[in-house]
Amino acid sequence: MEPRPLSASRVTLAQFMQPEHANALGNVHGGWIMKLVDECGALACMRHARSRVVTVVMDSMTFRQPIKVGDLVTLTSRVTYTGRTSIEAEVRVEAENPITGERTHTNTAYLVYVALDEHGERVPVPPVFAQTPEEEAALEAGKKRQHQRLQQN
Repeated sequence: MEPRPLSASRVTLAQFMQPEHANALGNVHGGWIMKLVDECGALACMRHARSRVVTVVMDSMTFRQPIKVGDLVTLTSRVTYTGRTSIEAEVRVEAENPITGERTHTNTAYLVYVALDEHGERVPVPPVFAQTPEEEAALEAGKKRQHQRLQQN
């Protein structure tokens, strides 16, 4: 299976936060952001594997700053680890006030997906490779996270 560069998996999603996304405090529901994170991560993994994927695990997700109604939320994902059939995606979330242009990094999450064929059976995924020192560091960190996940089970 031909290895693919980390950069080829990058996906960016952006969505304007509306009142229907908010809780009683006027902040966007954390669950809504988690849904967007899962979708963005899955798209990066599908782009890498060229197959369907399902979510296996989402590592902890800490919301550093609230996201408000009226913010433009931008999610950026990329593959940061591949196993035989599993793929880790890193998803970075930023909120932007579209009037002032102020951007805030609200959280980063790591999710693991498994690639599946049309019958729901696991399928092998291509290895990922780095093209820059920053990408190499991201892949090494992904290997460490996967090792830690396996040690917990």
